[in-house]
Amino acid sequence: MKKQFLIYGLATGMLFSCGDKLAPVVDHALKPMVTTEVVPNDTDDPAIWVNPADSTQVIVIGTDKHEKTGGLYAYDMDGKIINKVVPLDRPNNVDIAYGMQIGGKKVDIAVVTERGTDKIRVFSMPDLKPLDNGGIPVFEGETEKSPMGISLYTKSDSTGNTIYAIVGRKTAGKDNYLFQYELKDNNGVVVGEKVRTFGQFLGGKEIEAIAVDNELGFVYYSDEGYGIHKYYADPAKGNEELAVFGQKDFKEDHEGIAIYKTSDSTGYIVASNQQNNSFNIYPREGDAGNPHQYTRIAEVPVSAIECDGADAISMPIGSKFPKGMLVAMSNGMVFHYYDWQQFQELIDAKK
Repeated sequence: MKKQFLIYGLATGMLFSCGDKLAPVVDHALKPMVTTEVVPNDTDDPAIWVNPADSTQVIVIGTDKHEKTGGLYAYDMDGKIINKVVPLDRPNNVDIAYGMQIGGKKVDIAVVTERGTDKIRVFSMPDLKPLDNGGIPVFEGETEKSPMGISLYTKSDSTGNTIYAIVGRKTAGKDNYLFQYELKDNNGVVVGEKVRTFGQFLGGKEIEAIAVDNELGFVYYSDEGYGIHKYYADPAKGNEELAVFGQKDFKEDHEGIAIYKTSDSTGYIVASNQQNNSFNIYPREGDAGNPHQYTRIAEVPVSAIECDGADAISMPIGSKFPKGMLVAMSNGMVFHYYDWQQFQELIDAKK
């Protein structure tokens, strides 16, 4: 059996609690460099946008999930709210894609699930203007809808970018839990065309966290209480399940997934171990000699409490984030910005 390393262990007097229902935080957990301003209800999932024309301009967007009065919020690098879309009817997860052709122009987009309306919403970045004429219906014809998780896959070829939304839902059967939609321009309005259904559900809870690796062409999703599944992101490559991993590495729920890239093909898959207030780290490229096998290489404790969603980028962002950052949802209606260099130091110590 290959060894699995933990960056922290049990220690006396290590627990901190903000309430009976909150998971404990170890006293030597990583501290965020920035904590965002609070939102009115309940933060859930972040995404990071980097201006393609000016990489010093970085905006974090995140959802505030609540029926009727939820919203999508934009934050600067100091965690200040600089823009918002309100109200939205229980928005859950959000993701970003770059360079979609809309109305003859390339537009960066943020796409968010709106559970209360059974739609996904599309907004331009960075100004958060709606592009969807009120939303794109998803899971049409299904008894169980309630969209939750979302990740965007960009397929690039000689003809340009094709952008897909991979959407999960609150409840569904054992098979075909996820629906995939190609996002298209219809005279300046973004519409969706269903191109496939796929994805096993084995955990008995729900599937929310979804992440796509554009360069390697894979999609990962957290089957809460069971494991992390891996499939091809390109619908043309079929619905074969390539891997399930992390079944024994989590205290309870498998939650937010982020991909930190050290090159076009290497880096880390970072998954929230929610009830342990930590992130499990796996090799993005898979284990040596087996790209579809993943052995945990580290577990990093953080101060984010019961993290749902997370996102990461590897480019340097000023003096606070010389190797990029990881953004994590935390209880308390906030998001945390973590310095990836601190993550990397702990990972390197266990290699």
